[in-house]
Formats: sequence, structure tokens, C-alpha cells
Amino acid sequence: MTQGASIYILRCADGSYYTGITHRAVEERVSEHAQGLIKGCYTESRLPVELAFSEYFQRIDEAVAAERRIKGWSRAKKEAMMRGDFAAISTLAKRKRRTVASKSDPSSFETQASPAPQDEGS
Repeated sequence: MTQGASIYILRCADGSYYTGITHRAVEERVSEHAQGLIKGCYTESRLPVELAFSEYFQRIDEAVAAERRIKGWSRAKKEAMMRGDFAAISTLAKRKRRTVASKSDPSSFETQASPAPQDEGS
């Protein structure tokens, strides 16, 4: 039987977000981050941190896939997910697809916005 895992998002002191995964209790992992026990981690120099979101998955492969997907999201999309605004997530996803499509269209004269910086160091 495959053990489950949780994904979690921490809000760092500088306002950035860190997305991680753990098979242990989320509170235990957050405590390690908060105490600076994870050397070399993105959060180490951005203390204090607080838990902004967590979700448990029965299957670890689903948790890994969710973590990877979320790490690629913009700040706005992460915040929409954390507040449960699924309509906003859909709108933000459609906007990104439209931007990507217009970048590949040589007849498009629109100036494209720079992508938002990623919040995670990992």
C-alpha cells in the first residue's frame, strides 16, 4: 500500500511563498522550516514563515504532481487556489494560454508582459 503525502505552502517573511511536500505531519515539517533546521532551503533566510495552505493526498504520486504543478504557477494563481477561488484559477490559466499563443503568432504586434518571478527557490 502506498503511503500518502501532503503538499504545503508557506508564506515567508518577505511575502514570498514556498511550496513543499512531506509524508510526515505538515505541522512537524512547518516547525522544521520555522526553526531554520533545513539548511540551504529557500525558507532559511526568509524567517519567520507561516503555513498558508496544505492538502493531503492518499497517493504520494498525486502529491508530487500537485507540488510540481503549483511550483510552476504565478503568485496570483497560488493565492486564488489558497482561497478556493477556482473560477480565478481557470481565468488565470486561460490568460496564460492566450499569452503563450500570441507569442507564437508572428502577426501579433502586442507587447507581452514579462512572466511573474517564481516564489520558490526550489
